[in-house]
Amino acid sequence: MIEGVAALYILMLAAFVGFEVISRVPVILHTPLMSGSNFIHGIVLVGAMIALGQAETGLEMTIGFIAVLLAAGNAVGGYVVTERMLEMFKSSGKGKEQGK
Repeated sequence: MIEGVAALYILMLAAFVGFEVISRVPVILHTPLMSGSNFIHGIVLVGAMIALGQAETGLEMTIGFIAVLLAAGNAVGGYVVTERMLEMFKSSGKGKEQGK
């Protein structure tokens, strides 16, 4: 019981600190910050899978499955945003053809 309460306090503290850190990042830096931290999403996904593998009760399995689902969505979303950001910096090639 004590371990569960301590884990809940850690989760709440991590959520609060994460919100405070992200809310202070300027808008222009959100996409590069996300692309630079995609590896963290992978680590979170692996941790969620390990937690799901250690689950013993139905509630733990449900929470673990939701954690894996959200972590996978977060990782995929990060890569999609990064790909869109990189597309903005590619040259379209139209300028070379119009110059001739």
